[in-house]
Parts: sequence; C-alpha cells; structure tokens
Amino acid sequence: MIDTNLEMTDKIGYLLFKKGIIDGTILEKALQAKANDKSKIKRNLAQILVQDFGFDHDLIFREVAILYAFRELDASLEDIPPQRLKSLKQLITNAPDSLKSQMLEHKVIPFMYDERVKDKLILAAIDPTDRNIPKIAFGLNAKKYEVLFIRKKDYEKLVNTIIPPENVYLKMMEEANDTEIHIEQDESLDEEALDAEINKSALINLVEGALVEGVRKGASDIHFVPKPGNRTEILFRLDGNLQQWHIQDGTLPEAVVAVVKDRSKGMDRFEREMAQDGFIQREIDDQVIRFRVSVLPTVGTELKNKFESVVIRILDDRKVIKDLDKLGLAGYSRAAFEKAIKQPQGMIILTGPTGSGKSTTLVAALYQVIDPSVNVLTVEDPVEYVIQGARQLKIGYKMNFEQAIRSILRHDPDIVLVGEMRDKETAEVAIKLANTGHLTFSTLHTNDAPSAVARLYKMGIEPFLIAYAINIIVAQRLIRRLCENCKRKVLKLDDDLLDLLKINKGEWKNYSIYEPKGCEKCNNTGFKGRIAIHEALYFTKSIRQIIVRSGIEVDEEKIREQAKLDGMLNLRETGLEKVKMGITSIEEVIAGTSDE
Repeated sequence: MIDTNLEMTDKIGYLLFKKGIIDGTILEKALQAKANDKSKIKRNLAQILVQDFGFDHDLIFREVAILYAFRELDASLEDIPPQRLKSLKQLITNAPDSLKSQMLEHKVIPFMYDERVKDKLILAAIDPTDRNIPKIAFGLNAKKYEVLFIRKKDYEKLVNTIIPPENVYLKMMEEANDTEIHIEQDESLDEEALDAEINKSALINLVEGALVEGVRKGASDIHFVPKPGNRTEILFRLDGNLQQWHIQDGTLPEAVVAVVKDRSKGMDRFEREMAQDGFIQREIDDQVIRFRVSVLPTVGTELKNKFESVVIRILDDRKVIKDLDKLGLAGYSRAAFEKAIKQPQGMIILTGPTGSGKSTTLVAALYQVIDPSVNVLTVEDPVEYVIQGARQLKIGYKMNFEQAIRSILRHDPDIVLVGEMRDKETAEVAIKLANTGHLTFSTLHTNDAPSAVARLYKMGIEPFLIAYAINIIVAQRLIRRLCENCKRKVLKLDDDLLDLLKINKGEWKNYSIYEPKGCEKCNNTGFKGRIAIHEALYFTKSIRQIIVRSGIEVDEEKIREQAKLDGMLNLRETGLEKVKMGITSIEEVIAGTSDE
C-alpha cells in the first residue's frame, strides 16, 4: 500500500510512481533502501533507483530534471560548432587535475558561458541534483552558474571527443622507452632467450594496448602478422578494410605471438605447429569485452623462424543491434522479413560470405520475437554475443555442434537459432525443427538467395521440405556508409557508369548523388561505418510450386524471375536505393555486388 503522504515525503518517488515508470513494490523497496542508506552524502531516490535497482539513468533523471525545472541540453556533437568544442576543451584542460578528476567522476562538464548574462557559467550534468556540483562550480571560479541536464550517452560522446580516454598500456610503453627489444638470434630458437624477451613489459603493454585501442576505434578484428627481419605488423579491420596500426621492429615475432597466447585462455605457448583457438576477456571503459583468438602456423622466408599469424575477433555486446531500423532493411525486404519472423513456425535463412553481418541480422530478428512466454535456444560454434532471454548452448569437447543440435529437439524449444547449416545432418535437423512447429533461424554460405535453394537441394534435402519449411531466404552484404561530415555532391554523373548499371539517366539526374571526399573524422577514407543491403526471397505460393516441381536440379533462374515478379530487388538494386538516399556511393555498390 502506497503512503498517501508520499508526495510530501518524496516528490521524485511520487512522480515516477504516478507516471508508471516504477510500480508500488519497487517504490517501497527503494524508499526502504533510502531510509537505510549509509552513504556519507545521503542519496536521493533517483540515485538509488539507478545505482541499486538498475533503472535506465536517462529515463529516471529526465523526469528529475522536469520535476526540479532543470533545462535539458539537447545538442548532438554534430550541432556543436568546432569553435565551441575548442573553447570547451581549453576550459577542461586548463582546470587543475584534482578538479578535472572531480568533473569526470561526477560526470559534470562546463559547457559554455551564458551569452546573455556576464560571467554566468553553464554546467551540464547527468545528475543535476548531485551535491558536488557547487564545489565544481566554485573550483571553476564561476561567479554565477546554471545547471543543465545532459543525457548520459550524450555526455560520454562529448567527453570522449574533447578528452579521449588514455590508453595506459601504450603510455607505459612510451615511458619505458623500450618499444624496440633486440635479441641475438641463433640458428635454432632459444627458448630461454625467447622467455626473457617475452617477459619484457613493453610486449605485454603492446598486446594489451592493442586490445584497448581496437575496442575504442571500433575495429572488428586485430591482426598480428609476422614478417622477416624480426618485425610484426599489427592491423585493425575498420569498416571491413584492414588498416595498419603499429609495426613492432627488432622483436622476434614468436615473442609477440607468445605474449598473446599467454594472455589467452586455452592456448599453449610452446605449440607452434598447429592451429589454436583461445579466449580473452577484459573490462575496457566499464564494459566487459570478449576477444576470440585464432592462431595459425604460417610459412616464412627464414627457415629458423616458426611464424604464426594471429587474428583476434572483438566481441563487444554494445554493438548488438536490437532494432530492425538500424540494419538497413527497407521496402519489400523489410516487409517480407517482418512477415516471415512473425509466423508461428518455419525457417528464416540468412546467406552471404563470412563477415557480411548475417549473425548481426539474425540476433536483431531474434530480439523481435524473444518473449518470456517462449523457450529460445541457440546452437552456435562459437557463441559470439550474449542474447538476453535466450538459452545459448555451450559447445565444447564433451558436446560438439552436431550433438547439441540433436539434443535441442528434446529440450522443448519454441524458437531455435542454428548458427550455421554446415552439412546435410545439420540442415536436416534444422529443417525438421522448422517443419514440426518451431520458428527456426539459421545461416548458409551462398552468393544470393535463389542459389541457397539449390545448395540445400544438392545437400540432399527433399524439395517438398525446402518448399514448405522455409519462410524466407535473405542474402546480405555490407557496404560502407559515406562519412556524413565530408561527403560531397556529385556534380556530373558518369554516363558510362550509368550505362554499366543499365539505369535510367533521366530519372537519376533528379536525385542528389554523393561521393567520398575524406576528412579527419573518417581517417581520410570518405567512409564511416557500414550498412547492410539485402535480397529477400519470400516463399510465396508460386515460389513453393517451382521448388516442389524441381526435377534433377532446382531452376534458380525461374525462382529469380518469379521472385522479381513478387517484388524482390537483387543486392545491386537494393544498394542503388541506398545511393539514391545519399547513404553510399555508386562505386561502393558496384564494388560490393555482382551485376546479376
């Protein structure tokens, strides 16, 4: 029972309860926690709800800001003039270290001086009720000040732009001044000398620094590539392309690889003749990040070296997309995909090469159908992202992928995700699940959607099972987005290019078409980020009939023609739609798609 005098005793609690943001049970527990709070500075109810009960910070404190009439700072980074950012940076960097630490700890930022009131400082805070704000204002010598509410995510973007977080490992490397470690090399590998080199702190800092920097730069993979002459190149894969980050000279490549192995679980430093897979987990910028490590022996020009290539996949759960709008699905593809995943049973198949974002799309689709009332099971090898609300089976030496997929049939599933249909046995079980009342998601490696039908047929799956168990097959590719900061309008379209694409010149001259330029924000590439393009083959009655009537082989061309009549756009046509929207360039679409 909620106290009728609640409005008098706790205005924040009353407001949140009245708006339905918290229920009576949570409110009572939070009020109890507030009464028992032993903090030196007593916390208010909003702080307790966020810190102890896990409520969304911005949701709660926006209401607090409204209650106490704090204005909200609603300016994205793109809207802030460069001169303002520059003066903001000076204001922060000129502050004493103790004050700077206090500002960062309490997430308060001196945003600007009021243009209308002389000497009045505007402070932005994620918690405008924080009792440390007056001390910070005093430390900044503010004669007058006003506090604005800023959303936590906006604050973090702003601070990371003005004062990027320091990579402590790289700083330690610079301070130690021993990034180059020299060792005399014998005809055979001297394990003791190698061990001495491995234990040098610079190599540990280099590897740890690469992990931190890879996460902060938004890389998908980190590559350690051994080269002759005691040299190791470290590259990041950014927006699908490899870019060099660091060259380690004067150090045995074996030593660099050994440090990676030592810092990974499930790897043997002394094994240099076989492939190994390992795992690293780190907390970077208050976020747990997982790294999947792959080591492969390679051939070098120097026989005395035992070279190994290392690729580390960065698994950052913050990159998990839960919203279909962010995937790039549009038009017919979006409508067909939503229709397919809303069916009570049947199969949704994503196709495309490695690195085309198939898993990302499947996880986003799963989040549309996950519900406490259904049992969602996933079988992936390896598991990349943690999916809330799903039971993800752990693959290991005691239960392999094939055993796991067979076991799920006895585990009362409603919705199943099979990471990949890699052989006939896996495909048969997945199709059987879809055919017996389960909604099933999976991936397949084919170039386009119609060829996936032929692939399943050649694997030995019966045509009637393919026709009636599958709801949709979606082919996917990733293409680079133009940098919003520097993209420029194409003044004259290339007629030869338009002829190559077989598109209407008159129609295209009505669109604003853009091309890459290059600036500091996109590392002078002209592109920043990627977007998916799709080819959606929805299984209409006509498509099912074509498949069922297949003879010795499936007629892919007939399926393709019927799908086009149903409204399907191929990958290139979907990409050109993104060009019309100003998202990417014509050349990028041509490079990423075939002309079929």
